[in-house]
Amino acid sequence: MWPWGHLAVAYLCYSIARHRLRDRPPRALPVIALAIGSQFPDLIDKPFAWSLELLPGGRTLTHSVFVAALLLPSVYLAASRFDRPDVGVAFAVGHVSHLLADVPPNAILTADASQLTFLVWPLLPPPPYESVDGILAGFMRYSMGWYEWAQLGLAFVALLVWYRDGRPGLGYVRRSVTIITRKAA
Repeated sequence: MWPWGHLAVAYLCYSIARHRLRDRPPRALPVIALAIGSQFPDLIDKPFAWSLELLPGGRTLTHSVFVAALLLPSVYLAASRFDRPDVGVAFAVGHVSHLLADVPPNAILTADASQLTFLVWPLLPPPPYESVDGILAGFMRYSMGWYEWAQLGLAFVALLVWYRDGRPGLGYVRRSVTIITRKAA
């Protein structure tokens, strides 16, 4: 799944949960943590596999439930120390939704468990897929099929929901960028 697909799935799950459980839209800092969590597995695994060749595939180390079992409680505890457990929960929602969204649709439709081995790496090898010469090369060679169009559609829906939710996180990011650029000048 592409980054916008992961972000869309994570945001829609989190927004629905916030509206159902708290009867209000998501807040800025948790949405930023959610966005980071939704990309985190690929930000680690893809460069370490494709560019540095330190991992056997782009869905291994941080795509494993074993790493998630260590990482997510640690993030939650760190966020809780700053009295922001909601930030830790949002990161976890992003991370877990990423792992679930990486399960190929055909694996679900055909009950092909061999496509799920990335979730238990290193106990089982990751599923084979076409090797990539780097992130940019992978992006340039990728073609748009129904799955990619579905991800774009999902991203559009998530963008509409985010807008309806009041664009949480946007103001925070803008203020942070302004402060950073002023300090750099």
